[in-house]
Amino acid sequence: MTAAELPAPRDRLAAWSLFAGVLSAAGLPIYLFAPAYYAQTYGVSLTTLGLLLFGLRLFDVVQDPALGWLAERLGPGKPLAVAVAGVLLALSMLGLFAVTPPIQPLWWFALTITGLFTAYSFLAITFYGQGVAKAGGIVGGHVRLAAWRESGGLLGTCIAAVAPTVLLLLTGAPYAAFAWGFAGMVALAVLMMRREWTPGGGAIAATPLRDILADRVARRLLVLAMVNAVPLAVSSTLFLFFVQGRLQAPGWEGPMLVLFFLCAALSSPVWSRLARTYGEKPVLLAGMVIAIPTFGWALLLGAGDLPAFGVVCVLSGAVIGADLTLLPAMFSRRMARIAPNGGQGFGLWAFMNKLSLAFAAVLLLPLLERVGFVPGQPAPAEALTLLSLLYAGLPCALKLLAIGLLAMTRLED
Repeated sequence: MTAAELPAPRDRLAAWSLFAGVLSAAGLPIYLFAPAYYAQTYGVSLTTLGLLLFGLRLFDVVQDPALGWLAERLGPGKPLAVAVAGVLLALSMLGLFAVTPPIQPLWWFALTITGLFTAYSFLAITFYGQGVAKAGGIVGGHVRLAAWRESGGLLGTCIAAVAPTVLLLLTGAPYAAFAWGFAGMVALAVLMMRREWTPGGGAIAATPLRDILADRVARRLLVLAMVNAVPLAVSSTLFLFFVQGRLQAPGWEGPMLVLFFLCAALSSPVWSRLARTYGEKPVLLAGMVIAIPTFGWALLLGAGDLPAFGVVCVLSGAVIGADLTLLPAMFSRRMARIAPNGGQGFGLWAFMNKLSLAFAAVLLLPLLERVGFVPGQPAPAEALTLLSLLYAGLPCALKLLAIGLLAMTRLED
């Protein structure tokens, strides 16, 4: 049998999709649920939680690039390192939601969230860095891999978003049940990806961090990643409060989140196909422009407008799929040119995305608490007005800034 007659190797993209889903379930949903859970269950101040989350993200200034450096140099030990990080991720999630704090709740929150996001950062950096090499060996390259990866990630977010609501009907401890289910999915994802990890370093020299930052396009994409992530971070941080307080629809948080992220996941292959036909930058710009009026509609909503908010979730979720699919693909393509190992580049990428969530937490939660907003309690009219402005108005303004940055970025350089 000649080489041309040999069957093509399996892409195993389903494993990549599952791994991305598990990572996503440990990322954004935790910013949605953990502060509200600790505020309502243990009486921890929203301001204190916001400051703590911001402080932990400052730690990432050192941690994420260091984890990227490590990911590039693991060599044959990469599968073992991924397995160890998976164990830390699962144990931290169990500690956060399934264990009654054995110490003061604030410090237990700090300890478990630090373990969770350290493991999350290492796994995400290693995963996306490995994707640079993976994309070079499959049909469709970076955009096709991104479609599988980001669709899986969005579905993981959907499942994590609705899980507490569903589990509440089945058990009296929905967050604990979620944590145990998550631990099982971590084990499955690590097992399915075990053959996908190839050694870093070796034939491909690690790229110094300064060389990545010296690249003008890479710098612009990193700044764009942070600015463009802030609108989603703001709306995600305030989502539960908006549904409960502004719409007066407690119990509908999970279904609305699923609607949003499911539409994003379903739209991801469509954006991917459009990008392959018309180019990543013009398609992404179109999606970002459409996002402003579709999400800005939420500014007009109030108590009882749940059906209209469902339409907002459908439309805004569909257009946010462009951001979540195409931006990582664009950055991966750039890393393939200037830093083939990808580890430190994606360390910076992970830091920029988490920094957006940290800014949202440290600025918005104390501001809401100052005007009298308390989760689970009736809020004064001025607090609800501010909640609407922060939830819908601020993201639209920030999206305009992101559009300007992308328009000025010359990717062909």
